[in-house]
Amino acid sequence: MAGDIMTARETAAAVRAGQASAVEITKAALDRIGALDKDLGAFLAVDEAGALAAAEAVDQKVAAGEDPGPLAGVPVAVKDNLSTKGLATTAGSNILKGYIPPYDATAVARLRAAGAVIVGKTNMDEMGMGATTVNSAFQATKNPWDLDRVPGGSSGGSAAAVAARLVPLSLGSDTGGSVRQPAAMCGITGLRPTYGRVSRYGLLALAGSMDTVGLLALDARDCALALQVVAGPDDRDASAEAEPVGDWAGMAGEAGPKGLDGLRIGLPRQLFQEPVDPAVKAAVREALDQLAGMGAQVEECDLPALTYSLGVYYVLVSAEASSTMSRYDGVRFGLRLGDQQGVAALYEQSRGAGLGPEVKRRILLGTHLLSGDQYESYYMQALRLRRVIKEELEQALSRYDLLAAPAAPTTAFPFDSWRAGTRAMYRGDFVALPASLAGIPALSIPCGFVEGMPVGLQLMGRAYGEETLLRAALAYQEAFDHHRRLPPVNAAGAGAPTAGTAGDGGSHGGGEGQ
Repeated sequence: MAGDIMTARETAAAVRAGQASAVEITKAALDRIGALDKDLGAFLAVDEAGALAAAEAVDQKVAAGEDPGPLAGVPVAVKDNLSTKGLATTAGSNILKGYIPPYDATAVARLRAAGAVIVGKTNMDEMGMGATTVNSAFQATKNPWDLDRVPGGSSGGSAAAVAARLVPLSLGSDTGGSVRQPAAMCGITGLRPTYGRVSRYGLLALAGSMDTVGLLALDARDCALALQVVAGPDDRDASAEAEPVGDWAGMAGEAGPKGLDGLRIGLPRQLFQEPVDPAVKAAVREALDQLAGMGAQVEECDLPALTYSLGVYYVLVSAEASSTMSRYDGVRFGLRLGDQQGVAALYEQSRGAGLGPEVKRRILLGTHLLSGDQYESYYMQALRLRRVIKEELEQALSRYDLLAAPAAPTTAFPFDSWRAGTRAMYRGDFVALPASLAGIPALSIPCGFVEGMPVGLQLMGRAYGEETLLRAALAYQEAFDHHRRLPPVNAAGAGAPTAGTAGDGGSHGGGEGQ
């Protein structure tokens, strides 16, 4: 390709200035989805008519001299567990097949109000339970860097759509790493905001105490712009706190290669241990050396409580899932079977046919953990340990501005190996879990390649400290071009708008293995 697909900010700037048509940009995105997604499987639904109508409305505002919004004409994909009015929302599950919400999730509504064009819904592991996007009831999504590999999950469809440049921006959700891990495996930027920074209204719950609406984009500048749009309090979500929304979009232009002077970064030793692949660890450590060369103070630290993160998370997420999944009973919405045979048959047949094996596994585990003596022995103990983990991270972040670790312990793995076992899949989450348990912001940025597959560097910050995270990511991406590299799938398709000044996917300031 001659150039990279335009970023969200470049697209919006061109539309707002009347230099590009939102309709033409949307048509190009739809054409690209039509050309490439039959191989990727990133989308579960594409709303061509709705997208073109929204784009036409943007162009009409521009023509009338009205402000079309900060994301004017930007094609956006939405993970299929975020409600979209009039557009099917299934959370990748047969139990919700054909369900059409009567309302938009708050994050979706704010995107629309900002001029974004919702082009469709992306594939995911069923109900957010998985790390491969293979656990979807409908299809498996493939990694744009290697179609024989998984894209990560559970927001794998959203990550693959951005990595393949089908859209420059997408919404995902992150409970235990479901934005950061696929972002790392697909070579894009993924941001999990502070718990409470973005309203969860309209997000189909997995574990309400950890679920967070997240952003996936080509770079940290686009994440900054999109976060400014979707963040803020919401009367419909008690967890959405009234914290000030920063001028992250304006700040994005201020960061430079020297923006890290004096920044203190701690490296928890516990997050660099097995099962982190040695080659991944080497790539992340090289990126940290590069950050040090840019002025950051980088040092190792011990956070022993983090070793309990994996067990604590899976106790809590399974317990919460057993509760949240009870609403899918065949009575109020979704799949309904056996209703002529009594309530017991209605529940059994609807849930039996509608829910997949991973969802059933976690419901069974969670129900067991909440029953009898198990409640005190496991659930309550996990809550106590979660507090210890949170306090340990807060203490560390009083000494450091950021903490750093791999965003995923391995690069994307082949489809034929993901069935190595549920335990192996669960263990792959452990580097992302501490931030989820503590509710602090974290992001993944591309930092190198191992055997042609992208590696992600994870940065974690203080609660509501997104500005520090974004500044560090912006400074790194000003100096190194890993995020500009194009995956091989892009050689197969064209037709999307390009930025004449964008890179061609080559390397300047960091190549393969760096």
